[in-house]
Amino acid sequence: MDTKVRFNGPGPGVPKPIGLALQGGGAHGAFAWGMLDRLLEDGRISVEGVSATSAGAMNAAVLSYGLLRGGPEGARVALRDFWRDIARTAEACNPFRKMPWEKFFNNGHTLERSPMYFLTDMFLRVLAPYEFNPLNLNPLRDVLARHVDFTALRRNCPVHLYLCATNVETGKIRIFPSEEISIDVVLASACLPFLFQAVEINGEHYWDGGYVGNPAIFPLIYNCGTRDIVIAHINPIVRRGVPKTAPDILNRINEISFNSSLMREMRAIRFVTSLIQQGKIAPGEMKEVFIHSIRSDETMAALGVSSKLNADWDFLCFLHDKGGEEADRWLQLNYDNIGEMSSVDLQAEFL
Repeated sequence: MDTKVRFNGPGPGVPKPIGLALQGGGAHGAFAWGMLDRLLEDGRISVEGVSATSAGAMNAAVLSYGLLRGGPEGARVALRDFWRDIARTAEACNPFRKMPWEKFFNNGHTLERSPMYFLTDMFLRVLAPYEFNPLNLNPLRDVLARHVDFTALRRNCPVHLYLCATNVETGKIRIFPSEEISIDVVLASACLPFLFQAVEINGEHYWDGGYVGNPAIFPLIYNCGTRDIVIAHINPIVRRGVPKTAPDILNRINEISFNSSLMREMRAIRFVTSLIQQGKIAPGEMKEVFIHSIRSDETMAALGVSSKLNADWDFLCFLHDKGGEEADRWLQLNYDNIGEMSSVDLQAEFL
């Protein structure tokens, strides 16, 4: 990988290029869908590269294929169709779908979820996928196949695409570039070990990439000309109060572990940035990176870890709308910072 990629700014009226870093988080990935939808609609930004994990990997694959087929508007349609199919598939797989749904109140919005939402959470704490799913069935495989032509994407991917997975045996991160992307790669990146069997690719077995890179930032730094990286945060960094129940403790452990790799990379970026700004690194030897963040810790902190399995359409739309609102707010406040400076205080946020 070349660490001396040069930055060439866009000309007048040309969309500003960015790299996207998409976190994973199951159904909470619909928040990133909303964020992407708003950025694509805006028209002042172009996507040069995407690094993604888990649900972020699904968003990234659909986004890239949508851009290939129909540009920004094609990507918007592709993402909406994909998440609508996710909801339909989840409903079809739910044996309780004909029962009255339970209502619950959250952040001023009334959402719906089925009894299966609770039962699945308890079930996964007792049995492993090798026991309850010996045939290794995964409905996500069919959904992805309906929405992405991976052969076409490998040949003509319109962005620098990098998907992250965790090697089960070595514990190392595996970055799959555009030319290696397949359904198995996306499923490997999103393979929750308590829900699905490890995905085998070329004799190696992989779990969810969130354990070691959620997502990895370095592929964007090394391989993209843009200095701007926009992170779509799914797992809240800040959650006020000390958890005191078993579910709350488990939830917070999950959040911390899935943010840990990102936190480490942000610290490294802050260190290098300070060296560049202090003149301790010769000009051109390393690229100064500008970090931007689209997140809503308040929204995500109000949702438990089990809701990452909730693919009810109303819930996904709720998250989509929240993501869109946050992206719109970010554009209004920080668009002018793109290409000029970070809109995130790395010292305050990550050190």
